[in-house]
Amino acid sequence: MTAPDPSISTAHPSTARVAQALRAAGARGDVRLLADSTRTAKEAAAALGVPVGAIVKSLVFTADAVPVLVLASGDHQVDTTKIAAAVGADVVARADADAVRAATGYPIGGVAPLAHPQRLRTLVDTHLAGYDVLWAAAGTPHSVFPTSYDELVRLTTGEPADVGAS
Repeated sequence: MTAPDPSISTAHPSTARVAQALRAAGARGDVRLLADSTRTAKEAAAALGVPVGAIVKSLVFTADAVPVLVLASGDHQVDTTKIAAAVGADVVARADADAVRAATGYPIGGVAPLAHPQRLRTLVDTHLAGYDVLWAAAGTPHSVFPTSYDELVRLTTGEPADVGAS
Protein backbone atom coordinates (compact mmCIF):
# COMPACT_ATOMS: atom_id res chain seq x y z
CA MET A 1 0.00 0.00 0.00
CA THR A 2 1.37 3.40 -0.96
CA ALA A 3 1.69 5.99 1.76
CA PRO A 4 -0.01 9.35 1.31
CA ASP A 5 2.24 11.85 -0.42
CA PRO A 6 2.49 15.06 1.66
CA SER A 7 3.73 16.99 -1.38
CA ILE A 8 0.34 16.59 -3.09
CA SER A 9 -1.82 19.44 -1.93
CA THR A 10 -5.41 19.06 -0.82
CA ALA A 11 -5.80 22.60 -2.17
CA HIS A 12 -6.44 21.24 -5.67
CA PRO A 13 -9.88 22.67 -6.45
CA SER A 14 -11.36 19.33 -7.51
CA THR A 15 -10.10 17.49 -4.44
CA ALA A 16 -11.23 20.30 -2.16
CA ARG A 17 -14.70 20.22 -3.76
CA VAL A 18 -14.98 16.47 -3.12
CA ALA A 19 -13.71 16.79 0.46
CA GLN A 20 -16.24 19.54 1.15
CA ALA A 21 -19.09 17.51 -0.37
CA LEU A 22 -18.12 14.47 1.72
CA ARG A 23 -18.08 16.54 4.93
CA ALA A 24 -21.39 18.23 4.08
CA ALA A 25 -23.03 14.84 3.46
CA GLY A 26 -21.72 13.35 6.70
CA ALA A 27 -19.55 10.76 4.93
CA ARG A 28 -17.38 8.57 7.14
CA GLY A 29 -14.17 8.72 5.09
CA ASP A 30 -11.83 11.51 4.10
CA VAL A 31 -9.97 12.17 0.87
CA ARG A 32 -6.64 10.37 0.70
CA LEU A 33 -3.88 11.72 -1.53
CA LEU A 34 -1.48 9.18 -3.01
CA ALA A 35 1.88 9.44 -4.71
CA ASP A 36 0.93 6.69 -7.17
CA SER A 37 -1.66 7.26 -9.88
CA THR A 38 -5.20 6.03 -9.37
CA ARG A 39 -6.21 6.85 -12.97
CA THR A 40 -7.28 3.25 -13.68
CA ALA A 41 -8.94 0.69 -11.42
CA LYS A 42 -5.82 -1.51 -11.57
CA GLU A 43 -3.55 1.41 -10.60
CA ALA A 44 -5.85 2.40 -7.75
CA ALA A 45 -6.07 -1.17 -6.43
CA ALA A 46 -2.28 -1.53 -6.54
CA ALA A 47 -1.73 1.82 -4.80
CA LEU A 48 -4.21 0.96 -2.05
CA GLY A 49 -3.44 -2.75 -1.72
CA VAL A 50 -7.07 -3.76 -2.26
CA PRO A 51 -8.89 -6.01 -4.75
CA VAL A 52 -9.62 -4.30 -8.08
CA GLY A 53 -13.33 -5.04 -7.56
CA ALA A 54 -13.37 -2.67 -4.55
CA ILE A 55 -12.47 0.25 -6.81
CA VAL A 56 -15.41 2.35 -7.99
CA LYS A 57 -15.07 3.29 -11.66
CA SER A 58 -16.97 6.51 -12.42
CA LEU A 59 -18.00 6.17 -16.06
CA VAL A 60 -20.11 8.61 -18.03
CA PHE A 61 -22.40 7.45 -20.80
CA THR A 62 -24.97 9.26 -22.86
CA ALA A 63 -28.43 7.73 -22.81
CA ASP A 64 -30.48 9.24 -25.63
CA ALA A 65 -27.95 12.12 -25.53
CA VAL A 66 -28.40 12.72 -21.77
CA PRO A 67 -25.37 12.09 -19.52
CA VAL A 68 -25.67 9.19 -17.07
CA LEU A 69 -23.04 8.36 -14.46
CA VAL A 70 -22.37 4.66 -13.95
CA LEU A 71 -20.46 3.67 -10.81
CA ALA A 72 -19.09 0.26 -11.69
CA SER A 73 -16.87 -2.21 -9.90
CA GLY A 74 -13.26 -2.10 -11.07
CA ASP A 75 -13.44 -5.74 -12.08
CA HIS A 76 -16.56 -5.29 -14.26
CA GLN A 77 -16.99 -4.37 -17.88
CA VAL A 78 -20.19 -2.40 -18.31
CA ASP A 79 -23.00 -3.63 -20.56
CA THR A 80 -24.64 -0.70 -22.38
CA THR A 81 -27.79 -2.73 -23.03
CA LYS A 82 -28.24 -3.08 -19.26
CA ILE A 83 -27.76 0.67 -18.85
CA ALA A 84 -30.34 1.32 -21.58
CA ALA A 85 -32.84 -0.98 -19.85
CA ALA A 86 -32.20 0.61 -16.44
CA VAL A 87 -32.77 4.17 -17.66
CA GLY A 88 -35.31 3.48 -20.40
CA ALA A 89 -33.10 4.71 -23.25
CA ASP A 90 -32.87 3.61 -26.87
CA VAL A 91 -29.25 4.59 -27.51
CA VAL A 92 -26.43 4.39 -24.93
CA ALA A 93 -22.85 5.29 -25.78
CA ARG A 94 -19.66 6.07 -23.90
CA ALA A 95 -19.19 9.83 -23.47
CA ASP A 96 -16.03 11.45 -24.84
CA ALA A 97 -13.57 13.38 -22.64
CA ASP A 98 -15.19 16.76 -23.30
CA ALA A 99 -18.65 15.44 -22.45
CA VAL A 100 -17.31 13.80 -19.27
CA ARG A 101 -15.75 17.06 -18.07
CA ALA A 102 -18.86 19.07 -19.00
CA ALA A 103 -21.16 16.68 -17.11
CA THR A 104 -19.00 16.07 -14.05
CA GLY A 105 -16.49 18.91 -13.81
CA TYR A 106 -13.65 16.36 -13.63
CA PRO A 107 -11.22 14.91 -16.18
CA ILE A 108 -11.28 11.22 -17.06
CA GLY A 109 -9.11 9.39 -14.52
CA GLY A 110 -10.27 11.50 -11.60
CA VAL A 111 -14.06 11.58 -11.95
CA ALA A 112 -15.58 11.63 -8.49
CA PRO A 113 -19.03 10.12 -7.97
CA LEU A 114 -20.30 13.34 -6.36
CA ALA A 115 -19.92 17.16 -6.35
CA HIS A 116 -20.85 17.66 -9.99
CA PRO A 117 -21.99 20.97 -11.53
CA GLN A 118 -25.52 19.55 -11.85
CA ARG A 119 -27.25 16.43 -10.61
CA LEU A 120 -26.57 13.41 -12.81
CA ARG A 121 -28.72 10.33 -12.98
CA THR A 122 -26.49 7.71 -11.40
CA LEU A 123 -26.51 3.92 -11.54
CA VAL A 124 -24.53 2.06 -8.87
CA ASP A 125 -23.27 -1.42 -9.77
CA THR A 126 -24.83 -3.94 -7.38
CA HIS A 127 -21.61 -6.00 -7.59
CA LEU A 128 -19.95 -3.32 -5.42
CA ALA A 129 -22.16 -4.37 -2.49
CA GLY A 130 -19.93 -7.43 -2.05
CA TYR A 131 -17.09 -5.29 -0.64
CA ASP A 132 -17.03 -3.81 2.86
CA VAL A 133 -14.86 -0.86 1.83
CA LEU A 134 -15.00 0.79 -1.58
CA TRP A 135 -12.56 3.34 -2.96
CA ALA A 136 -13.71 6.09 -5.33
CA ALA A 137 -11.86 8.86 -7.17
CA ALA A 138 -11.77 12.22 -5.42
CA GLY A 139 -11.36 14.59 -8.35
CA THR A 140 -7.79 13.91 -9.50
CA PRO A 141 -5.77 10.87 -10.62
CA HIS A 142 -3.97 10.91 -7.25
CA SER A 143 -6.89 11.19 -4.85
CA VAL A 144 -9.45 8.71 -3.54
CA PHE A 145 -11.85 8.31 -0.65
CA PRO A 146 -13.19 5.25 1.16
CA THR A 147 -16.89 4.55 1.42
CA SER A 148 -19.37 1.69 1.72
CA TYR A 149 -21.93 0.56 -0.84
CA ASP A 150 -24.86 1.95 1.14
CA GLU A 151 -23.08 5.25 1.72
CA LEU A 152 -22.15 5.51 -1.98
CA VAL A 153 -25.80 5.05 -2.97
CA ARG A 154 -26.82 7.68 -0.40
CA LEU A 155 -24.11 10.20 -1.35
CA THR A 156 -24.94 9.98 -5.05
CA THR A 157 -28.71 9.41 -4.76
CA GLY A 158 -27.85 6.57 -7.12
CA GLU A 159 -30.01 3.71 -8.27
CA PRO A 160 -28.65 0.21 -7.60
CA ALA A 161 -28.41 -1.63 -10.92
CA ASP A 162 -26.85 -4.71 -12.46
CA VAL A 163 -24.63 -3.09 -15.10
CA GLY A 164 -21.94 -5.76 -15.52
CA ALA A 165 -21.40 -7.56 -18.78
CA SER A 166 -22.05 -11.30 -18.64
